[in-house]
Amino acid sequence: MKRTARGWAAALILCSGAAIGDGGGGGGDAQAVNVDPDFSAGVTAIAAKNWQQVIASMGTVIQRDPKNADAWNYMGYAFRQMGEMDKSFKQYETALQLDPKHRGAHEYLGEAYLQVGKLAKAEEQLKVLDKLCFLPCEEYSDLKKHIAKYKQEHRASASQ
Repeated sequence: MKRTARGWAAALILCSGAAIGDGGGGGGDAQAVNVDPDFSAGVTAIAAKNWQQVIASMGTVIQRDPKNADAWNYMGYAFRQMGEMDKSFKQYETALQLDPKHRGAHEYLGEAYLQVGKLAKAEEQLKVLDKLCFLPCEEYSDLKKHIAKYKQEHRASASQ
């Protein structure tokens, strides 16, 4: 079967997205068809954990397409990995304003809430994902695991 250039680019993005190690829920449903070279460079930078490059690449995407919820979500992810939580929350909020059903943004926002110790807020995001996912989805499963780990770690530290 002969692949088109667009097909190869979509496959590259899917493979690059699968390389994201922290829970995979990065892009929304549009990730597979987004063949923007800056977006692709940003996804590759995520796999390499080059957060500044993610921000630069996704920033370029957003300049051209300010309604790209996937790019906003990945910007939030990069800022979160750098510990810049205020910026991270703003990026996730923008992604969710653009696409309230963006499962990746809900997952990552939940993880960000855990990172700042807001378990109840993370659990709210899990409830949203439970409603968005007709069947169990990766974003729901990943956030649920992060919440369980958070609870276990904080129970252990509270008992010491």
